[in-house]
Amino acid sequence: MKNLFEQRFQSRCSELRQLYYSLYHQDKQGFDYLCGLMRTFYEKRSENLKKLDSEREKNPEWYHKNDIVGMMLYVDNFAGNLKGVAEKIDYFTESGVNYIHLMPLLESPKEHSDGGYAVADFRKVQPELGTMDDLRKLTALCHQRGISCCLDFVMNHTSDEHEWAKEARKGSIKDRNRYYFFDNWDIPNAYEATVPQVFPTTAPGNFTQLDSGSIVMTTFYPYQWDLNYANPMVFNDMTANMLYLANVGIDVLRLDAVPYIWKEIGTPCRNLPQVHTIVRMMRIVCEIVCPSVLLLGEVVMEPSKVVPYFGSVDNPECHMLYNVTTMASTWNAVATRDVRLLTRQIQQLSELPKEDIFLNYLRCHDDIGWGLDYHWLSAQGMQEVSHKKFLNDYFTGRFAGSVSRGELYNDDPVLQDARLCGTTASLCGVESALWNKDEKALEIAVDADIMLHAFMFTQSGIPVIYSGDEVGQLNDYMYHADINKKFDSRYLHRNRFDWQLAEERRTPDSYQGKIFSALRKLETLRAEYDVFTAKAEFYPIETGCHSVLGICREYGKQKLLALFNFSEYEQMVFFENHQNYTDLSDNTRHIRKSIPLKPYGFLWALMNLPS
Repeated sequence: MKNLFEQRFQSRCSELRQLYYSLYHQDKQGFDYLCGLMRTFYEKRSENLKKLDSEREKNPEWYHKNDIVGMMLYVDNFAGNLKGVAEKIDYFTESGVNYIHLMPLLESPKEHSDGGYAVADFRKVQPELGTMDDLRKLTALCHQRGISCCLDFVMNHTSDEHEWAKEARKGSIKDRNRYYFFDNWDIPNAYEATVPQVFPTTAPGNFTQLDSGSIVMTTFYPYQWDLNYANPMVFNDMTANMLYLANVGIDVLRLDAVPYIWKEIGTPCRNLPQVHTIVRMMRIVCEIVCPSVLLLGEVVMEPSKVVPYFGSVDNPECHMLYNVTTMASTWNAVATRDVRLLTRQIQQLSELPKEDIFLNYLRCHDDIGWGLDYHWLSAQGMQEVSHKKFLNDYFTGRFAGSVSRGELYNDDPVLQDARLCGTTASLCGVESALWNKDEKALEIAVDADIMLHAFMFTQSGIPVIYSGDEVGQLNDYMYHADINKKFDSRYLHRNRFDWQLAEERRTPDSYQGKIFSALRKLETLRAEYDVFTAKAEFYPIETGCHSVLGICREYGKQKLLALFNFSEYEQMVFFENHQNYTDLSDNTRHIRKSIPLKPYGFLWALMNLPS
């Protein structure tokens, strides 16, 4: 009887070959090499991981369930190193977390690391964080505890200190062909005519001229060289790196900057059809070698460009995607006290196939970018430039009456555009309330923080908490003391986890205790009721108040009415008929025609649908 690898390979080989040949001009030698490395990595895969593959193959929708809660963290900030994370594993269980995203930890140059996204070696851990064996032991321990591990897979580029880049500098034709090298500016200038700039302020242009005179494509930063995926050697070797990380025990590979990986002159070099061919091939490779591993696409763009990365039911690509637009729309609702744009976003999500799984979050490791639906906003009288300025003024505390405390990132005075940084608690007003010693303001800020998390837990998909948000950690302004300017404003919220402060989570009356216990209760309720499953129908409802978001979820005989007050004033939601429901927060029964919501309050109301 054929082993599992042969069975999987035979069932998927035809499509993989067809895609590979279409992209790489019938390159049989390259395809045979790819097949050989797939077989090699399968044979090297541990028996425990193969067992996990089989279990998840039998239950392919295991990540669709409502009992998964994620946490993203930097290893050094959280516990010093990988061994330290292993020692703190009980904290994940205490926090209800069973999915951890370990932020970039592969070897990268200290001075030019881009927070770990300039990878110098895909098969080595940054020395101060530990070794690859430490990572392997951590993932094994996590699997024993029922915890899945996510790691970034930086696809678009390598560090200029990567071995391939070093050899390319020396003149190796083979390695120069892994990148986009040019002897003069003719072709780079042709690219620049249609390719937007990612960081026009801090890293202008898409190309860098080396000391040798050669010019190399560097979409993000001069020390990050773009890989040339038109070269089958690049795809094959990067696939090998991906499978290596899968064999270390990584369950979810975050495909960093995936829309950028294919370049063609005369195009924006974003979201080209070949990108989807590559992602589809990566999906097939994983289904053959390591089917328990998921691909998470990082597509920080408008919804019309995000959704295609799911592929189709017959030809799926990414298993999961980031829900970027909802994050931005959520904070827009906080600043404006107006949920109409957010309601529109929920409506759009409700119309997608239930197979499309999003990771939902309030903030990430980078920043909050204002990628909003400005066409719709303009119809409401809000213009893009002035509205972005209002949002940035509000969340940096410069707008009259604002309690938020954040800072701007990549502020572009020409485009009058910037992104926002800050912890959830500081953006909700906890920091300013503590500074002003205002107990009432602190109570309202904590309620706002909890309400936003409740909204995140109500969405379909996997909720992911940024480490520290579960205990209301505040901004860390120490990065300003960096005289070498190695750190930018993103390090305002990329702060060290304060374990001493986190001890306050055990004190019920502290703000840390209130946030921690509230989130833990929400997680427990979400896991208990099937109405939170990704298979549930969900849709926005009209509440009669622009400050109150209403969402219904239906599954089986259960119906959940969720209401969220995005203002500092009490609001009342009225219904035509009396509503018979159970308030999940205290398990009390109510029959009401009007439902009061305290400032930044929320309600999870469970109802039974008629048979």
